[in-house]
Amino acid sequence: ENKQATGAGADRVSQGMRLSFGKNVGTAARVKRGEVVISIHTRPEFYLQARDALRKASMKLPTPCTIKVVKGAETLKGLV
Repeated sequence: ENKQATGAGADRVSQGMRLSFGKNVGTAARVKRGEVVISIHTRPEFYLQARDALRKASMKLPTPCTIKVVKGAETLKGLV
């Protein structure tokens, strides 16, 4: 954000938009399609809670997300 002086005599104090680099307002990650954003290792009995947590976390991201089971899908027996 570029701070601006306000009030009486602000035009004599402020430099306007000269060198208006400002401060960082937020952070962002540049993520490409197919790139892993979050990875979870869990036990089979906690799979449903982990999947629900990932689903809730994906709603906070500004891009469509998918949840993939990479290893151990055979031990989940129909939960995937």
